[in-house]
Amino acid sequence: MIRITLTPEQRGAVRALRRAPSLRPAERDRVEMLLLSEAGWAAPRIARHLGCSTATVRRFFHAFRAEGLGAVRRRRPGPPPDAARRQQVATALRALLAQERTWTARQLAGALPEQGIGLSARQVHRHLQGLRAGWRRTARTLRHKQDPAAVAAAEERLERRKKAPRLAS
Repeated sequence: MIRITLTPEQRGAVRALRRAPSLRPAERDRVEMLLLSEAGWAAPRIARHLGCSTATVRRFFHAFRAEGLGAVRRRRPGPPPDAARRQQVATALRALLAQERTWTARQLAGALPEQGIGLSARQVHRHLQGLRAGWRRTARTLRHKQDPAAVAAAEERLERRKKAPRLAS
């Protein structure tokens, strides 16, 4: 039978953590597990009370003995974020965006390998959102390829073909 006995410092920290607004429901349940165990409840009774399995309660108690209060908080899976890499990407993107031209995420992704950074257009888009960079999708138009004389002639033909307005009878 696993019982958790808290030191006075741990008890104070657990009670303060119990009221923390940043706790997720699962983390709040872990805090409750600690307090109930210290009150003398057994793991099966705690599991029934919280609506989880006994193995979950026991696994948490083992983690608490090994890690202390750090076991209460949920850790994100995978490696921690690489702050140096994010800074490198942000610096490169700012330099490219400072140029006097319009970029798409795909074009930026194609320009980044010159600086030793390989990212997909989707990842570039995420970094742009993190930088709060203003961007807009480029307009898909052929207006820049149109011949002004041909456009004027077509508009004139269109005007001639329009029906004359009817008079009210």
